[in-house]
Amino acid sequence: MRIYIIGSVGSGNTTLAKMLAKKVAIPRFETDQFVWMRQESGDIRKSEAVRDAEFKKAINLPEWVIEGVHIHWTDEGLAAVELILFLDVPPKVRLRRIIKRFIGQKIGTEEANYKPTVQIFRKMFGWNRYFEKQMKLVFMQKLIPYSEKTKIISTQGDLNKILEEIK
Repeated sequence: MRIYIIGSVGSGNTTLAKMLAKKVAIPRFETDQFVWMRQESGDIRKSEAVRDAEFKKAINLPEWVIEGVHIHWTDEGLAAVELILFLDVPPKVRLRRIIKRFIGQKIGTEEANYKPTVQIFRKMFGWNRYFEKQMKLVFMQKLIPYSEKTKIISTQGDLNKILEEIK
């Protein structure tokens, strides 16, 4: 099975991807891992050629879950899936999750792929607003060609229904 999960920061992409990958025992990838080389001294952006080659290698696997907020360079992955889950979670819910995540990362109860700084924390609020005001429409338009295999998840009930369908 190939599943692509997209949505804004704080929408639950990573949490859902981890759960689904474990549930159906398939590899999981974050779009951030294709974009960034994580280093203790700070993240370094990979070249587009490296990013695209790593992404292509992942999507050529027979099964996977890919999640993230990146949408502009992921068409090949979207075309290759059986199921796209767009997490359209209300902004206030995302804000609560961003705060909870940051606190958990700072006290060590939640892992982070990046150094959880106050700067990144503040940027997440901006990214959340930007998604709602501009990127949400871009996502919706990008998903039109894939409407038959796209499920929009806005509530826990929507999520529960999808999880029941994925065995």
